[in-house]
Amino acid sequence: MNPCPPTELDALLRAASSRIDPTDARWLLAHAAGRSQTWLFAHARDPAPADVVARFDALVERRVAGEPVAYLTGTRGFWGLDLKVSPETLIPRPETELLVELALARLPPGPARIADLGTGSGAIALAIARERPDVYVLATDASAGALDVARANAASLGLANLRFVQGDWYAPLAGERFDLIASNPPYIEEADPHLEQGDLRFEPAAALASGADGLDAIRVLAAGAIAHLDPGGWLLIEHGLSQGAAVRALLADAGLGQVDTARDLEARERVTFGRAPGSPGPG
Repeated sequence: MNPCPPTELDALLRAASSRIDPTDARWLLAHAAGRSQTWLFAHARDPAPADVVARFDALVERRVAGEPVAYLTGTRGFWGLDLKVSPETLIPRPETELLVELALARLPPGPARIADLGTGSGAIALAIARERPDVYVLATDASAGALDVARANAASLGLANLRFVQGDWYAPLAGERFDLIASNPPYIEEADPHLEQGDLRFEPAAALASGADGLDAIRVLAAGAIAHLDPGGWLLIEHGLSQGAAVRALLADAGLGQVDTARDLEARERVTFGRAPGSPGPG
């Protein structure tokens, strides 16, 4: 008896798309094949090698079980960068690019110093370092595993204007001051049922939830900002869509001025910022 002919790549995709999101299926097949999605379009009728079929089937089963595509492929795009991610890090989201935009708009011209607190995969720090090679970026995280990922991303991108230090929030700054401090801290309420749903089940809990009202980490960031900002320096914090008013109050109570909140592309309050008193120095 003749063996069955190999399954075509397009047939594999159609079968998987009946079980998982078609976009996820295409990402996973490209990863299993070691090819780009453009290549898949051009070779849709090609027979799939047995090893590709086996890898793809295993990835589909894991996706059906709920594992995030970013962890299955080990990468996620952010700000035009191809970043490594792992279960040690939060998966970068497109809405966090707003924080990068706002930070770049507030950096002074010429050399400057910024800190990215709770850097995770390094997404914010790396995006700013790539856009502004004249800026020194200090990126911190309490997780050694997350910092390993961030360092690997910096190395693969060839970025040298960063330093990575382990520690919780302001602890690693050791009296240093900055022109700008940015953070995408945990801000979900600890009892929020969404933590037990979807991709969030697989992401590090310490990078997602922060106290009964989700604001514990933001309280620390607000309270310590002026001690670590140069005069006229900025603090920018990403937060949940219903937390804008509370975060504005925390920044104002901490002595920051020009407090305001920027909305994301879906008109949701997403990033709140405030400025340290005093005039910025020259340059």
